[in-house]
Amino acid sequence: MQPRHAINLISTPTRCISNASVSLKVDNDVIRFCLDKSPTPPDKNGTEIRGQKTWKKKNKSKRAKVNELKLYRLLAKKKMTSPNPQVRIRYKLGKAKRKEAWLIEKLMKFEGPKPPVETYDPEILTVEEKFYLKRTGAKKKHYVPVGRRGVFGGVVLNMHLHWKKHETVKVICKPCRPGQIQEYAEELTRLSKGTVIDIKSNNTIIFYRGKNYVQPKVMSPPDTLSKNKALEKSKYEQSLEHTSQFIEKLENELEEYRKHIERYKKNKEAVSNDSHVSHAV
Repeated sequence: MQPRHAINLISTPTRCISNASVSLKVDNDVIRFCLDKSPTPPDKNGTEIRGQKTWKKKNKSKRAKVNELKLYRLLAKKKMTSPNPQVRIRYKLGKAKRKEAWLIEKLMKFEGPKPPVETYDPEILTVEEKFYLKRTGAKKKHYVPVGRRGVFGGVVLNMHLHWKKHETVKVICKPCRPGQIQEYAEELTRLSKGTVIDIKSNNTIIFYRGKNYVQPKVMSPPDTLSKNKALEKSKYEQSLEHTSQFIEKLENELEEYRKHIERYKKNKEAVSNDSHVSHAV
């Protein structure tokens, strides 16, 4: 005689229940065992994904990349050889603006965090002392060059090496744009803690080391660029300057072309009105 509440266990293979959980349910004095599948794992946002397959992003083949590049070059060639001057100018202008944004982004990497400004009292010199230092500094042949790299750590290092044996040092800036000599003088004064004695018309600055000069342990300031990085920065700056001039030139050409189109339309309307009047008469 079988008991009232019989329990029938169905033999299930292990491979089928490896990812399932067994639950016990009691319904009207009947005990039942149920196999529940494991819940689907939530996605990154915390929601469960049911019945969805995750596909890996396929990388483009070499042929697809070549075809995409060919299409881009074909479209660029069509714009460059377009009979409409406005299309050609706009294409060049857009390309130049993209290059300008890229150059600005590159130059931003060279601007590191600036250290706090150190306060120091510059020495007060009399008129006679300034005149003497100006004469002696101009006569000396030794000098520190500031070239296309601008002011970097090596320039300040050379100034301190000159000040080891001489009171004054002559800094020659070539090439130098108008007004840039003042920027160089301020920057070198901040980095070397020297005193500007004279700024000559031939882009020459004479610095005085000071009466109580002590050579620093680190002669090249840490917040300056190295020689290679300064050269790289100067290339980007030169390219940015030329690109800005080219953009300005293209904008002027585009404005002149628009004015030409407006004048042409006005003349055409005037000619058409005159012809209508003559026909009416």
